[in-house]
Amino acid sequence: MKIVICGSVNFPEKMKEVRAGLEELGHSVVLPASIDKDNLNSYEDAQRLKTSEDYIDRIKGERTIAHFNEIKEGDAILVVNPEKKGIPNYIGGATFAEMMFAFYCGKPIFLLNPIPDHEELAFFRDEIKGTKPVVINGDLSLVKHARA
Repeated sequence: MKIVICGSVNFPEKMKEVRAGLEELGHSVVLPASIDKDNLNSYEDAQRLKTSEDYIDRIKGERTIAHFNEIKEGDAILVVNPEKKGIPNYIGGATFAEMMFAFYCGKPIFLLNPIPDHEELAFFRDEIKGTKPVVINGDLSLVKHARA
């Protein structure tokens, strides 16, 4: 399967770890373009990119469109959602948009960790549930073709 990894680029180490695990299981894996193109290896690398003048003006939009195209061509998405900003299982606005696009395209959606239940993200909890994601609780062997 071609799996497209989604999530905050603040987690390049975790995304690369997940990619390696999925590849060991025989999957083809696509990371957000900034991870490889901008050689992001740490949270600090991501912050340097995100604070560059060119990032919001040009790079962010281009990379978003490219990632949506990868989702459209892929077999499924896997959302990497560790803790961020003190919020367990964090899913931000861009990742939520990727999930909704994958849902629109009929792609299976897998979550590495459970759906966030933090009050700051409560406004889209039902929408996330509505996409029928498969929560794998870190078990990459559960990433399969069938939607639950």
